[in-house]
Amino acid sequence: MLLTVAGVILAIGLVYLDAQIDFSDSRVFQHIFTESASSARTVLSVIAGAMIGIAGTVFSITLVVLTLASSQFGPRLLRNFMYDRLNQSVLGLYVSTYIYCLIVLNSVKDNDHFSFIPSLSILFAILLTIICIVFLILYIHNVSMSIQPSRVISTIGTELKKVIETSFSNNKLLDGAKDYETAVAKIKDQLSIKSNIKSVTHGYLQYIDIEPLLDLSVQDNLLIHIKFKPGEYVINGATIAETYCATEIEESTVKAIRKNFVTANSRTAFQDSEFAIDQIVEIACKALSPGINDPFTAIICIDYLSSVICDFTNVVFPPKFVEDSNQVVRIIKRPLTFEAMLNSAFNQIRQFGAQSPAVIIRLTDALATILEFAKNDEHVEVVRTHLNKVFETGKMSFENTQDYADLRERFEDILFFENKEPSSAD
Repeated sequence: MLLTVAGVILAIGLVYLDAQIDFSDSRVFQHIFTESASSARTVLSVIAGAMIGIAGTVFSITLVVLTLASSQFGPRLLRNFMYDRLNQSVLGLYVSTYIYCLIVLNSVKDNDHFSFIPSLSILFAILLTIICIVFLILYIHNVSMSIQPSRVISTIGTELKKVIETSFSNNKLLDGAKDYETAVAKIKDQLSIKSNIKSVTHGYLQYIDIEPLLDLSVQDNLLIHIKFKPGEYVINGATIAETYCATEIEESTVKAIRKNFVTANSRTAFQDSEFAIDQIVEIACKALSPGINDPFTAIICIDYLSSVICDFTNVVFPPKFVEDSNQVVRIIKRPLTFEAMLNSAFNQIRQFGAQSPAVIIRLTDALATILEFAKNDEHVEVVRTHLNKVFETGKMSFENTQDYADLRERFEDILFFENKEPSSAD
């Protein structure tokens, strides 16, 4: 849209400049400027026709790519192709060049009373054509690369790592010496009037604005218990939060609380880290379907997921309880946990890849790598649970004894690594 508007403004501006300056007497430009109205119309008509024709081709290529992406990666990943800046720029450039040529073509006059040939505008149309050809080459290269699984998975993985950096950087650990459950029970006894905040819309919960909720809870002396977390589907009329107050909560306060719950028709990765993981898992499950049967793509997904989960071992997850400046619990959230992230990453891949020894063995290797990065007993226990699930899956589904022996050897090596005594050199 912006390129189209820019094309209109550029056409009007250059035609005006042509009307103000006479380039016909300049010997420097006499060999490159168009000197007859018929030649000007021919050049502009050819460029305009070529631009709208190539624009149609670009649209066709885009539709073919979207069809391939939908069948290979899943329809929920189409937004990654539609939001590609280069694709948008190429389409906009061809349309804006077409409109530019139409406006300049309309300004060409040649009759008994008046003659006007916008020489500079025509020259710029030729330059735009050259730019369009260059962008067409870049577009074809970008499209051919964009449907490669490694490129798609890498893009999603990079997006998820950015989410981890921004969403988990300011989280703080709760005071381990404080009994939060007992403190919350006392607050509920003091604020004995319970109210349910009902949703007035339906859709996926994209965002919860905690800071305004915290200010509101302090202002009205509330305890707010949030019942949903970002990424979950909220039904109209469902209880999205419970409030505990000393008096009946006012309707204005209820409306103010609802404003901080943003729902929409689709999920985003802004506060929903599991969404980006689910996108990679969807590619893996699609690759493991009988119609596609591409375990190599699934293995790439496992590699990127293992990298992401290793990053999660180094972050502080958002706490369940949110305190005000006086260390009084004001908000209770549904916490996002390391176990939930690991379940989202590997459960479905393990289930869909049960009949593929290569996938099960790579899952074992990935979990072994994550085990090395595990920072506490909780992480270690969760990874061990998944290792046992993967081993049992392979034990039940592997038909070849050598494949099972390979899996068992890797599993025993992991157990040996966990249980070995530290040497003096360590």
